Amino acid sequence: MTDVNNGNNENTGNDGLIGKNGSGDSLETGTEKTAQPQGRTPEQAAAAPRQLQTPEEAAQALKDRHFDTKLIHFGAEIDPATGASSVPIYQASTFHHFDIYNPPQYDYSRSGSPTRQALEDYISLLEGGAGGYAFASGMAAISAALMIFSAGDHLIVTEDVYGGTYRLLTTILSRMNIETTFVDMTELDQVKAALRPNTKGVYMETPSNPTLKITDVGAVANWAKEHDLLTLVDNTFMTPYYQRPIEQGVDIVLHSATKFLGGHSDVLAGLAVARTPELAAQLKKLQNGLGTVLGPQDCWLLIRGIKTLGARMERSEIGARRLAHWLSERKDVEAVYYPGLPEHPGRGIHERQSTGYGAVVSFDVGSEERAKRLLNRVKLPLVAVSLGAVESILSYPPMMSHAAMPREVRLERGIADGLLRFSVGLENVDDLIADLEQALAD
Repeated sequence: MTDVNNGNNENTGNDGLIGKNGSGDSLETGTEKTAQPQGRTPEQAAAAPRQLQTPEEAAQALKDRHFDTKLIHFGAEIDPATGASSVPIYQASTFHHFDIYNPPQYDYSRSGSPTRQALEDYISLLEGGAGGYAFASGMAAISAALMIFSAGDHLIVTEDVYGGTYRLLTTILSRMNIETTFVDMTELDQVKAALRPNTKGVYMETPSNPTLKITDVGAVANWAKEHDLLTLVDNTFMTPYYQRPIEQGVDIVLHSATKFLGGHSDVLAGLAVARTPELAAQLKKLQNGLGTVLGPQDCWLLIRGIKTLGARMERSEIGARRLAHWLSERKDVEAVYYPGLPEHPGRGIHERQSTGYGAVVSFDVGSEERAKRLLNRVKLPLVAVSLGAVESILSYPPMMSHAAMPREVRLERGIADGLLRFSVGLENVDDLIADLEQALAD
C-alpha cells in the first residue's frame, strides 16, 4: 500500500495533495485557488449585489405572489455576502464603526441585528404591515404593544382573553392606572356599550383562547376608527397563513411565535406588526427602550420554523376537523368548541375573515375529576402548556394557561372545570382519536 502522506509520491502537487489521474494538478477547485474572504472570486463578489434583492425589493417583487411562495422567498432567504441558503446567525452584541461620521446600520444588538432584522422583515411581509418587531416571548410583545397606552387610558378587551394577557392587564397595567373592561366581543353592541371618554384602544383575540369565540374583526376595526381608537389583535391561533387582520383595518397584530410560527416546541418568541410607519416607529422605540428583544439563535430558529408554516397548518387543520367532528358525536362530551363545526355560532363570521379553521379544538368532559383522569391516561399528546407544535399538545386551561384567572371569573367566561384544549399536531389523526377514546373510557 502506497503511503500517500510521505511527501515522496510522484502524484502529489506542491502542497502534498494527490493529483488527479496521475497528474500533478491539485484537487483544489477554481474557487479555492482564488478564494476571497467571503468565499467568492472578485467577479462573483462584485456581481452579488446585483443578483440578490434587498428585503424591500423582495417585498415589492412578491406582492402578487401566493402566500406559500412568500413563506420561502421573503427577501433574506439568500445571504448576499456568501450566497448561503440560510440567514446567518450574527452572534454579536456590538458592531464596529468604520467611519465615526457615518454610523453603521447596526451598532448594538438590543437596538438591532442582521438576524433579527431578517425575521422582522419576514413577519412584516407576511402580515402586510409597515414594520415587524421580535421579542423574547409572546407576553413581551403584548406588553410592549400595550405600553403605547398611558396612565388614565381605558381599554376594551375580549373577555376570555389568554390568561397571561389577563394577568398583565389586571395586576400590572392596573397599577399604572390603565383601566380595562372585558366584554363578550361576539356581540358588537357590547363593545360599543363599553366606550368611555377615556377609551383609547380595543384588544381582540379571535378565535379566543380557549373557548374559540369569534370576533368580527372588520366590524370592530371600523367602529374603532370612528372613535379614533387603536385596535390590536392576538393572531396566534390563526397565524398570517389563515388570517391577516391588518388587511381588515387592524393597527397592531401580535403573535406568541412560540406556537404555530415556531412550530417545534424549541423556541420562545413574540412578534408584533404595525400597520403604519408611525405605529412601527412607536413599537421600535418601545422594543429598544424595554430591551425585551429576541436573540439571534432564536430568531434563526423562528425563521426556519415559519418556512414550513403552510404545510404544518394545513396538515394539522385536517386532523383538527376530524377530531372536532368525532368529539361532537360523543354523548359523554358536554361541549366542543371549534369554528369549523357547523353548529359553531361564529362560523359565518370566521369564514368571512379567515381562510381556515385552525388546529385547536377545545372540549368539555363535564368535570375536573374526569378531565384530570383523561390527562393521566393519554399516551400520544404532550400534556403541557403551549400549543401549535408538530406534536399534539393537550392542555388543561384551569391549571395552565388560565391559572391566573380567578375561578369565578373563569367560569363566567365559559372556561369550565372540565375544559380541555387540544392542539393537533402532525400525528395520524386516527391514532390520536384512538388514544382519546381509551382515555375517555369509564
